[in-house]
Order: sequence, then C-alpha cells, then structure tokens
Amino acid sequence: MPGRLGHRCDRAAVAAPVHDRRPPAFATAGSQTRSRSIGPVKQRTRPSRRPGLTLGRVFGVPLRADASMLLLTAVVTVLYAALARRQLDLGHLGGYLVGLGFVVSLLGSVLLHELGHALTARRYGIGVRGITLELLGGYTEMDRDAPSPKVDLLVSLAGPAVSAVLGAGAVAATLALPAGTLAHQLAFQLAVSNVVVAVFNSLPGLPLDGGRALRAAVWAVTRDRHRGTEVAGWIGRAVAVATVVLVVVLTLRRALAPLALPLMLLVAVTLWRGAGQSIRMARIGRRLPLVDLARLARPLLPVPTGTPLAEAQRRRADGGTPDAALAVVDSAGRPVALVDPARVAAVPPERRPWLAVDEVARGLDRVPALPVGADGERVLETVRTHPGAQYVVTAGEDVVGVLHIADLAQLLEPKRKTNT
Repeated sequence: MPGRLGHRCDRAAVAAPVHDRRPPAFATAGSQTRSRSIGPVKQRTRPSRRPGLTLGRVFGVPLRADASMLLLTAVVTVLYAALARRQLDLGHLGGYLVGLGFVVSLLGSVLLHELGHALTARRYGIGVRGITLELLGGYTEMDRDAPSPKVDLLVSLAGPAVSAVLGAGAVAATLALPAGTLAHQLAFQLAVSNVVVAVFNSLPGLPLDGGRALRAAVWAVTRDRHRGTEVAGWIGRAVAVATVVLVVVLTLRRALAPLALPLMLLVAVTLWRGAGQSIRMARIGRRLPLVDLARLARPLLPVPTGTPLAEAQRRRADGGTPDAALAVVDSAGRPVALVDPARVAAVPPERRPWLAVDEVARGLDRVPALPVGADGERVLETVRTHPGAQYVVTAGEDVVGVLHIADLAQLLEPKRKTNT
C-alpha cells in the first residue's frame, strides 16, 4: 500500500569522505529543513549538489526525480498489475499498463503532498530549494527552519492536510463509481493510499510530519526548540519499533506481499535513523553558542616557500605549538598556501626531508574562509556549503588561524569518537 513518510527536519550534515582524514558526519543545527514522504508500499547528499534529474518547476518550485524512482516504479507497477489482473480480469499487458498508471497517480499525490509543505513554507517567508521525488516518496528542501512554533506547526501539517483532502475526494469517487470497473479500482487504491499517508504522517514522532507538530507544541510550551526536538525524536524511535512489530504481524498473517516486505522494513529503518538524527541535532544545537573561532582556531606557523616538510615539522615541534597550522609564506611574509595534514600523512617519513611544503599545500584561494566573529550557525552553514577538513579564519584581510573540522566536531559532539 503506498504511503509517505512526512515532514522531516534535517539540518545539514558535515559528511566526511573516506579518503579524507575527517571526523564522522555530524548534524548541524540550523541550515535546512526537509519534508520527506514515502512512495510505494509505505517512507543526503548535500543539498547544494542537487541530486537527480531536473524535471522543471511547479509553482516556481524546482522539481527533481531521483534515480531510485525507477525502482519505485517497477515495484509498484508489478504489485498493482497483479492486483489489477485479479480484480479486473485483465491480461498481462493490460495489468502492467494499469499498474504504471497507478504509479503516475501515486507520484502525483506525493507531489501535491510536498507542494502543501512547500507553498505553506513560502507563504511564511521560508525559501524552498526544491522538491525531489525518490524511492521512498519524496522530500521538500527548505533553506531554513520555521521561525516560530506556529509556523512550524502549519508547515508540518500542510502535507497531511493535502493528503487527507485527496483521500476524501478519492473516497467520494469510489462510492460514486460502479464496482468492478477500472476507474473504481484506481479510485479505491488512491483513497486508501492517501488516507494511510495522512494518518501515518500525523503520528507524533520525528521525522514524521506529526513529529514536527509535536515539536512545535513542546517548543511553544517550554520555549525550548531543542527540548521539543528531543521529545519528538524519542517518540519517533517508538514509532519505528512499532512499525517493525506491524511488519512482523502482517508477515506472519501473510497479509504482506513479498515484494513489499523489504520496503516496509526500509521505512522502519528510515524512521529510526531519522529520529536518532533529530535527537543528535538537538544536542548539537544546545552547544552552538560555544563556537568561538577566536579560541577554536589553531594558530599559524609561517614557513617560507621551499622549506622541506621535515624542517617545517621540526620548527613546529620546537616552537611548542604541535597543533599549529603550517602556512606557506612568500618572500614578503604573506601567507599564500596552507599545508594539508591529509596530504602530509600520505608522505612516508623518509621522503619528508626532500619534499618541499609547497607540494603538500593548498592555495589559500582554495580554502574556505570564515570571519573570526562568525557565530555557530554561520560556521555550520559554511561547513555545509563548502565541505572540507580546514577553514582559514580571518580578521579583515588577515589570516589569524585555521579551523580544523575535527576540532569543531569535538566541540559539538564531545562524546562522539572522531578521527583526527
């Protein structure tokens, strides 16, 4: 049975590719919001990469399709084709055509659900970066979180409200159409799908739409958004466990099609992970005021261009600043490049006396910069849009230090293990 996993708030994640010596990904607390939905049986990436195929715009909102939609289309077409052949006495080709038509109708319902979120968000001044349709339905990407509990509540419930209206319309059509006809069968399936979507997404646990509504309520009462996120996140984990129990019961009763089982389990896993990410996000958000680049940035140790790497490392050790960042300076003493620790680590110790620092450095024009007075929100937004292992910290035109992503991760998640 098709369905959707509702409005989810996912602040940007600081992702660390395997080949980089960076800490594990950690969620930020204030950069983007996603409204997510599930597709066939019942549900990053960084937003800046705009994954998927661009289909165009709907009411000015960019619409994209993820490659995983092909799997959704195939699974739902096969499942519904078998049902259509039994109910309507159709041949194989006719069944598959009906199944494909149902997929198109279902994705239209998903799109309308997401437009409910997107247009409501835009109504309250929240920018919408786009809607993406994918394997588990789709998601709406917004450029920031709701500014108040009221707006958060309205944006969150807009999607389920659209699904409820669609479901009511499909129920009316089902009652009006003659039983045993193709139109009646399609109307019935769309009615069930949209009603299930509206009800399921309204459950009070993140990352579902109802979880965001619960967060808004707790936020309004306690005036603490992070507490609301944690409460809704833990309830979201309970919903994930309940979903697994439901899958087991349906399987034992043979009420679940074999092809539907993996997708149902994927829904439960997605709920659990989304809830956990929400809890983690709330904890990080509480530590954002601790971000102070003047204290967090590592000092610079200037070394002239052409200096052997081993000599530069010796100077740093002798200077009593083992954590200092090595900056390559020109003949006028101006920093022109920053030594990359990951590239240094790849150089065997016996080669370092013969290798100039310039060979393992990146030009400053290729290293993202942060003003020393930037607050935690701005720092994390920069990390999200310009992922890297190092960031130069500036005061006016002067470079005053270097922020290592591992240091930021340690500050925001002190109990989480990181690779330095």
